[in-house]
Amino acid sequence: MIYKACLFDLDGVLVDTAIYHFQAWKNLGKKFNYELTTEQNEQLKGVSRVESLNKILDWANYSATQEEKSNWLIEKNEEYLRLISNMNRSEILPGVEEFLNQIKNQGFKIALGSASKNAEIILDKTGLMPWFDLIIDGNTVSKSKPDPEVFLKGAEGLAMKPSECIVFEDAQAGVEAAKAGNMKAIGIGDRETLYLADKVIPNFIGIKANELLLF
Repeated sequence: MIYKACLFDLDGVLVDTAIYHFQAWKNLGKKFNYELTTEQNEQLKGVSRVESLNKILDWANYSATQEEKSNWLIEKNEEYLRLISNMNRSEILPGVEEFLNQIKNQGFKIALGSASKNAEIILDKTGLMPWFDLIIDGNTVSKSKPDPEVFLKGAEGLAMKPSECIVFEDAQAGVEAAKAGNMKAIGIGDRETLYLADKVIPNFIGIKANELLLF
């Protein structure tokens, strides 16, 4: 099979904004006396803001009104935007720029497939935007991973078949979405967590694209 496109998740793959999400959710949890754990935060990776809030409320066994939920979602996003407002190129994860250069030079199309509604802001602040041919984010999809919608829209926007695409993900929900969309999945992290991925690498440091993208 000849692969022609690479689709990347954002948080934890290209940049590490998980700490900012974690802090914003923890601050919000104080409103109903709940302390979010790092283990629970792992389960929020790749999940939409609405679903994340619902998960936290379930863990806290707290019944919120729709008005409370709406207000809290706005508050969480405002807090997150404040936290990421000073992001810069230094927050790109190690090896990412070198890897993007490799695949761009090899003729791959590159798309972002992220649940984040702030993806373009982050790509702008970190200087990553020029590498991307297409941005599919939380503003353009209605279903969260593990539904494959975000990646299928990415393939369609790049005029590629799903089977011609390789997805890079750090979350199990994202790997499941890639596989559900009939795409190869490369996990960024550890094999124990990302056991459904076709390949797993710890990070992009020293990675040779022409070797990694052989299946």
